[in-house]
Amino acid sequence: MKTWLLVLFFAAPLAHAQVHKCTVDGKVTYSEHPCQHGTAVVLPPPQAPAADPVTKKDLARMQKESALLQKERTARDNLQRREDARLDRLAAARRQKCSKLQLDVRWAAEDARRAAPQSAEAAKLKARRAGERYAAECG
Repeated sequence: MKTWLLVLFFAAPLAHAQVHKCTVDGKVTYSEHPCQHGTAVVLPPPQAPAADPVTKKDLARMQKESALLQKERTARDNLQRREDARLDRLAAARRQKCSKLQLDVRWAAEDARRAAPQSAEAAKLKARRAGERYAAECG
């Protein structure tokens, strides 16, 4: 039993390589390389065990669950990307609106400075209202 465990231990990672069993002075060793002295036997790699039907069913179930989880993850990621794009559009629209209101405030202040004495009060009121509208919309 120990011999087969050793063979499996050495052969499993080296399935494509040969394992050499060397006997020198009654002592047995296993190696990838041919023996230098003593008797040598080349051991073939062990055969893979037969597939267990229960394990096969479990593997199929796990693959199905994995595919379902991947599909859900993809759907969630797509939804998140769409939501991010929507929020980006809203933020861009808000920035554009605030820029327009800021221009309205600046133009109303310029109009108030240039207004004739009889229309100065109306121009100042318009500038104040533009400032209030900007503050209410954009903070």
